[in-house]
Amino acid sequence: MAAKIRKGDRVQVLTGKDKGRQGEVIRVNPTEGRALVQGINMVKRHEKPQGMGRPGGINEKEAAIHLSNLALLDPKSGKPTRVGFKTLEDGKKVRVAKASGEVLDA
Repeated sequence: MAAKIRKGDRVQVLTGKDKGRQGEVIRVNPTEGRALVQGINMVKRHEKPQGMGRPGGINEKEAAIHLSNLALLDPKSGKPTRVGFKTLEDGKKVRVAKASGEVLDA
């Protein structure tokens, strides 16, 4: 099955503490059905120093969020939309925004 949300997509959070916020997908884990979104679902981690390069302390970083809690943003309107698939004349399968019919893949 093709992924509806991919790395580099602009998404909006539908539920949870970050509801309504938007960000760019950093990484997608399709086996777990989760994604990392830049600046969304921030958590604090207490880390030990890792040599000269990484000092210890309390660091903030993104935690994974379930794909069902994300909606892709329509490139035309900037509003959340569902994703469909369409096969082009040359046989290539592309993602399509349901709201506007805009092709999402370059």
